Amino acid sequence: MSGAIKMMAKPVIQFIQGTDEQTIPDVRLTKSRDGTNGVAIFTFEEPSVFDSTGELGEITGFYMIDEEGVLQSVDVNAKFINGKPSKIEAKYIMRTPRDWDRFMRFMERYSDANGLQFIKK
Repeated sequence: MSGAIKMMAKPVIQFIQGTDEQTIPDVRLTKSRDGTNGVAIFTFEEPSVFDSTGELGEITGFYMIDEEGVLQSVDVNAKFINGKPSKIEAKYIMRTPRDWDRFMRFMERYSDANGLQFIKK
């Protein structure tokens, strides 16, 4: 029997490596007029990572993981209300058309796995 076996991992987002974020984010995308770069801003309202940071450690970054590998960013900010964490905003910057295409492949897989849809504004 020959041929390669392809791993089909469910696309996930993590803030602590090894711990999947259960909250589905709101995602805003911007792209430059010439299409060479763009920014994705993810907003997680009351993310599940706040429930587990005590036992699992600190947030180490923003990781988007799928069958192609890992896209990551360290541009992660927690927002607090009355001293309690309420949301996380993570920014992922795409500097080339190749980065943009890779990100869009991840988002398509993540959207399919989580029943999300794209709304153009």
